Amino acid sequence: MKSRIILNAFDMTCVSHQSAGTWRHPSSQAANYNDIDYWTNLAKELERGYFDSLFIADVVGVYDVYRGSAEASLRDADQVPVNDPFGAISAMAAVTSNVGFGVTAAITFEHPYLLARRLSTLDHLTKGRVAWNVVSSYLNSAALNIGLDQQMKHDERYDVADEYMDVMYKLWEGSWEDGAVKRDKRSGVFTDGAKVHPIQHNGKYFKVPGFHLCEPSPQRTPVIFQAGASGRGRRFAAKHAEAMFILTTSVEQARAVTTDIRNLAEKAGRSRDSIKIFTLLTVITGQTDEAAERKYQEYLSYASPEGMLALFGGWTGIDFAKLDPDEPLQAMENDSLRTTLESLTSGSDSKWTVRDVIKNRCIGGLGPVLVGGPKKVADEMERWVDEGGIDGFNLAYAITPGTTTDFIDYVVPELQARGRAQTSYKQGTFRQKLIGTADGRVEPTHPAHDYREAYRSKESIADKTQPSPFANAKIPVAAQ
Repeated sequence: MKSRIILNAFDMTCVSHQSAGTWRHPSSQAANYNDIDYWTNLAKELERGYFDSLFIADVVGVYDVYRGSAEASLRDADQVPVNDPFGAISAMAAVTSNVGFGVTAAITFEHPYLLARRLSTLDHLTKGRVAWNVVSSYLNSAALNIGLDQQMKHDERYDVADEYMDVMYKLWEGSWEDGAVKRDKRSGVFTDGAKVHPIQHNGKYFKVPGFHLCEPSPQRTPVIFQAGASGRGRRFAAKHAEAMFILTTSVEQARAVTTDIRNLAEKAGRSRDSIKIFTLLTVITGQTDEAAERKYQEYLSYASPEGMLALFGGWTGIDFAKLDPDEPLQAMENDSLRTTLESLTSGSDSKWTVRDVIKNRCIGGLGPVLVGGPKKVADEMERWVDEGGIDGFNLAYAITPGTTTDFIDYVVPELQARGRAQTSYKQGTFRQKLIGTADGRVEPTHPAHDYREAYRSKESIADKTQPSPFANAKIPVAAQ
């Protein structure tokens, strides 16, 4: 039996996400990114197309490597201005019932005690439809603006992330026991303090002595997404991720990466299929191959080469203005997205130049573009899954929401007819829909599971509480 293909829309709370310049197209609504109607309409459209989730990217810096300035990024609105990705999720959840929401938040710039509360709050308000995309910010401009001298070194960011995840799991899984919340109006007890425990975390990077501020949400731990497929990133994902976002430019590359990730997951004591793996893809489609090609050429006429080089400067940490446009790109180590240049300088794509980036990535950004009618697109998507070993796609847009609507109208029915796309949603939380766990909680082999009930026999809030002199006091009734 062929596997179902997981479909995620890939967006960001900005104007130009992966395709530079196309916001100028007459049909594009990208400039309405700060209008709540844009987001609620998109969420309803995704649910119409039986998408699994809306995967929302984020950065907290600006792309200022190209020509040593953010001017090109500002002109083309390349991921700046950019809003907080959390803001629209509750509104989108209110107008849908099933689609999930993967929200990006960097571990480098927010304390785990605070982020745990924000994510639990969203998990409550969405009835368990939230995933957290765990990233460590790659933009040096972000580090400078929060007071650091420079961006933290690549591998050290993952060392911080490992401890960060331990703190989050302690708060989500171990702090509040099942049954701690009573909501008992008769006794006047909302929460039983004997079942709430301070986590007493005292580590190298974080100190969190207290208990989680939120009562347990439907999933407790949101579904853990991870984006970053460097060697260190893969080891982190093998331990923590339930879904992983990779960047590959060919099916052959995808097979090598997915095989390695599944080997690492197995080595970490998890099953080979415990991580759902997505790759980035932009699909331009229409009724026929010819109609799709005409549409692609039209979109290209609005593309911005300068905008795309500004984005690639941020993604790679390299000023493309200083490179010979006809010399093959060379992989190098720095503290940006290491897999970006690796994807362009290895395997069958090893001859890419700056001109090739402009020609092939002004639409599509970090990932390949697939142009064709429903059959051609479905054939190629099946090949990526069956031969490349991936589970699904983060589908970026050329124009929004048109690219997504075209995919839903033309490609989804073809995939459904082949048994590769869902025709209805499962009941339950996002984890139950995506991963299949019976209770919506993490699998027993996931490290978060180790903290479930971990503090039951340890100190509770009730243990530290002095007897109240007012426990039996009555409030006098006012005289009539």
